[in-house]
Amino acid sequence: GRAFTILYGPSGKPSGTVGDYIDDVEPGGIVVLDNGGRENATVWGDILTWVAHERKVGGTVIDGACRDTALCRELNYPIYSRSYSMRTGKDRVQVEAMGGVVNIGDARCAAGDLLRGDADGVLVIPREHENEILDVAEEIDKTEEHIRNSVRSGLSLRQAREKFGYHSLQTRKK
Repeated sequence: GRAFTILYGPSGKPSGTVGDYIDDVEPGGIVVLDNGGRENATVWGDILTWVAHERKVGGTVIDGACRDTALCRELNYPIYSRSYSMRTGKDRVQVEAMGGVVNIGDARCAAGDLLRGDADGVLVIPREHENEILDVAEEIDKTEEHIRNSVRSGLSLRQAREKFGYHSLQTRKK
């Protein structure tokens, strides 16, 4: 889904809010929360999970910690975070910006970028390179299927990879 981005910072005096943004996320959208990698102040919990699930939000990615993961599992709500904790972010962090560029680990993510997650993790596909990246991904998928079929037909993996140029699939073209 498309990224809905929020940047958090340390709480000020008086303390700012952790955000009431969930009603603004489109169905299928992905909530992307840059909490600076903090693992001692969560920015996502059961109320957000429940509302996001009801609104058919596509998932949540957090550079930091989340809490109340049992409900995520129960609802099969996709959530990715560095860790989990019971310690709330209220009075510890606050929303600094919404709809801009954030960092999730080493990845840069802008509002509207495409995100895809599975059991191995999450990747960000920048909107401005989306078509090119998706075309390359489809080419790789087709090539890998040809390789599997060739091995089923009797070629060794080495032969099949050589035949279909496997080792140069992701090599940048000049």
